[in-house]
Amino acid sequence: MNEIIIVRPEKCVGCNTCVRSCPAPEANITKRLENGRFITTVNNEKCIACGECVKACNHGARDYIDDTRECMERIEKDKVIILASPSIKSVFPTQWIGILDWFKSKHCMIYDVALGADISTWAYLRAIENNIVGNIITQPCAAIVRYIEIYQPKLINNLSPIHSPIACAATYIKKYLRMTNPIAVLSPCIAKKHEFIETDLVDYNVTFKKLSEYFEANDIRIPQNAENEFEYHFEDQQGQLGSIYPRPGGLRDNLWLHNPDIDITTSGGVHKVYPELNMYAEMPEYKHPEVFDVLSCEFGCNIGPASGTLQSPFDVMTTMREVEREAKKNRKTGLFRQGEDRLFKKYDEELRLTDFIRGYKRLRPSPLPSEQQLDTVFKMMGMHTEEERRFDCHACGYRSCREMATAICRGLNTPDNCIIHAKSVLNARHSELTQQHEKLTEITFKCLELSEELKKNVREIKDNIETIGDSTNKTSERAGVVNDLLKNIIAFCSSNETMDADSVKQMVVILETTLKAFGALDENVNTTNKSSGLISESIIQIRELVDKINATLSETTNKAKD
Repeated sequence: MNEIIIVRPEKCVGCNTCVRSCPAPEANITKRLENGRFITTVNNEKCIACGECVKACNHGARDYIDDTRECMERIEKDKVIILASPSIKSVFPTQWIGILDWFKSKHCMIYDVALGADISTWAYLRAIENNIVGNIITQPCAAIVRYIEIYQPKLINNLSPIHSPIACAATYIKKYLRMTNPIAVLSPCIAKKHEFIETDLVDYNVTFKKLSEYFEANDIRIPQNAENEFEYHFEDQQGQLGSIYPRPGGLRDNLWLHNPDIDITTSGGVHKVYPELNMYAEMPEYKHPEVFDVLSCEFGCNIGPASGTLQSPFDVMTTMREVEREAKKNRKTGLFRQGEDRLFKKYDEELRLTDFIRGYKRLRPSPLPSEQQLDTVFKMMGMHTEEERRFDCHACGYRSCREMATAICRGLNTPDNCIIHAKSVLNARHSELTQQHEKLTEITFKCLELSEELKKNVREIKDNIETIGDSTNKTSERAGVVNDLLKNIIAFCSSNETMDADSVKQMVVILETTLKAFGALDENVNTTNKSSGLISESIIQIRELVDKINATLSETTNKAKD
C-alpha cells in the first residue's frame, strides 16, 4: 500500500482535529505513548487521501507525498508528457502560462486535461442515451471513488464506469495518438495518485503545492502573464467547456448544456457529500437521480488540498466564469453551427466509448463489532448507562460515542482518549484522594490530642524530677551531718580509756560500717542529682520538639479547613 498521507509524530499534539475532519471512519489510528502523549497516525489501507486532515492540522503534523521530485528527475532524461489540469488557471491566474512554458523549455509536451473533460462529457452522454448506465454517481473525484470502494462497495454498481477527464486524456494520448512517453499530471489533488495506480494510465502526480515549493527551493522565477489570458498553444486542441469541470457542478453544467432534461443532483464538501453517499446507499433505486454529481472538496478542485492556492472561493469562481464565457464563445464560433455540435460529432466518428470505460476494486468492508463487544468497550470507557453512551461530545473526533467505541474495537483508538473515561478516572482518583485526606486529617487531630497529653506528662515528669532534686539535696545535707557526727563518735570512743576495750572496738566497727553506708548514700545522691540534670535537659529538648510538632499539625489542620 502506497503511503500518501504522512504524519510527523514529533509535531502531533493529539488534538483529534484530523479525526474530526476525516470522512473515512478507519483512516486514523490514535494511540497513547509511554510518556502519556497521544498521537494519531494514518491507516493507509483505509485512507481515501482526501487531504482534509492536511488542511485541518494547525501543528504541521500532517503532510502528503506526491511525485514532483521523481518527475523532475525524469524530465532530465526523457521527453515527458505534461497533462495540465484546467484548475491551473484559477490557482495560478498570472503564472499558469509561464509554468507551462517552463515545462516546454524542458522539452516536455503539454496537453490540456480539459480536452479529456470534453471526451468524458461525450462519453457520459452517449452512455446515458444508449442506456449503457443506469442511475450513476460521477467519478472525476478520486477520493469519492476510493471511499465507495472501501466503505460503500454496494455503490460500485452505481459508480460511473466513464473515466475521469485525466484518464480520458491519458487514454486518448496512448490509444489514439499512440504515444508511449511517461505522463505527468499537474493537479490540485492528493487522491489522484490512487486513480493513477489503479488505472495505470499516469506515471506522476505533480501537485501545484509541491510544484510551487520546488520552484522556490530551486530559485526558479516564473514570468507573469495577464490575469485574463485563457488561451495556450497545447500539443493538441485546447479543451472547451471541459475547462469548468474543476468547479462545483462543472460536470453537471456540461451535461445540461447538451441535454437539460437529465435529472442531476450535486453535492460537495466532506461534511456533506459522504453522509449523503451513505444516505444514497440506503435509498431505493427509484429515488436516485439519473446523475449524482459529487466532489469531495467543497469548492471543487480549484481549492483542492494540494492546490496551495492563496485565491479565495470568490476569486476562483470569477476565473471559472471567465473561462466558461471564453469556452462558450469559441464553441459558438468554431464547433457549434446550425444546431450541430461538431466536436461531439468528431468524437462519434473517431472514438470508441469502450476505450473510456474502467472498472473498480470491490473491497471487503470491516465487519461491525457485536453489541457484546461494544458493551465491553463502553465499560472500559467508563460509560455504564445509555445516557452516558449517548454523550456524543465529539472531543475524540468522532461523531458519536458509538463510533468511538467501534474504533476502539477495531484497534484504531484507546479508551484513554475518551473524555468520559478521563473524567471517570479523575473522579475515582479524586474520591481516593479525598478519603486519604479525611484519614490524614483524622490522624492529625489525634496527634494533636496525643501531643497535648505528652506535654502534660512531660510537665509532671519535670516537676517530679525537680522534687527528686530537692529531696536528694536535703538527703545529701543530712547525710553529711550524720557522717560528721559518726566521725566524732568514733574519735571519742577510740580516745576514751574508761570504756571497755572490746565494747569500744565493737562499737567502732559498727560506726565505721554505718559511716560507709552513709558514704555510699551520699555518692548515690550525687549520681541521682547528675541523672536528674540530664533528664531535665532531655525534657527541655522534648518540649521544644513537641512544640514544633504542634505547630506543624496546627498548620496542616488549618489548610485542611481551608
